[in-house]
Amino acid sequence: MINRKSFFNRLSLAARVVFVLESGALVFPSSAHADTSSWQHQIVSLVMTNQSYPRIAQARKEEGVAKVRMFLEASGAVTKVELVASSGSDILDKETEKLFQKLGQLPPPPPGVTTLVVPVSWKLN
Repeated sequence: MINRKSFFNRLSLAARVVFVLESGALVFPSSAHADTSSWQHQIVSLVMTNQSYPRIAQARKEEGVAKVRMFLEASGAVTKVELVASSGSDILDKETEKLFQKLGQLPPPPPGVTTLVVPVSWKLN
């Protein structure tokens, strides 16, 4: 079972510092667009709703945090997903990538946001 509170806290905190503008500048919380926080919470909600722990990983007691970089269009369409940090489990890494490919469409991001790095926590209770 996924520790949702821990996952939400990690994702929310990490997502705030990884928005990359087209210019290449990072957007930090103090200078972020007013609706950035709301958008982040929408992403968290989508991930939590669609995240499913692979049974084989559960049976093997595999845990970890995988980080993916998503490339977004202004419409919120996910154009590319790449693993940037492994969870230590090939199964969980593949499931993390599949999760965002399956979503395909996210809410439109704040102006200028084209790339987002998202940590996905896989933890058994």
